[in-house]
Amino acid sequence: MNAQLIRQLIEAGLPGAQADVEGDDGVHFEATVVYPGFAGKLPLARHRMVYDTLGDRMGGEIHALALKTLTPDEAG
Repeated sequence: MNAQLIRQLIEAGLPGAQADVEGDDGVHFEATVVYPGFAGKLPLARHRMVYDTLGDRMGGEIHALALKTLTPDEAG
């Protein structure tokens, strides 16, 4: 697994999202995801939305994903 593929999966699963993903060891990653659809949602719900885009890869190919989830207004 690599950061570029994770970015593509997140952006495909959340149309209109912008994801910045980093991770050098192939299993631990950090992502900042900016998405208008996060508006009005609590952090846990936002994280679940991102995890849903990655499906079974979470806990398998992706051991850990630290998330920062923002609306475009919050990203300012």
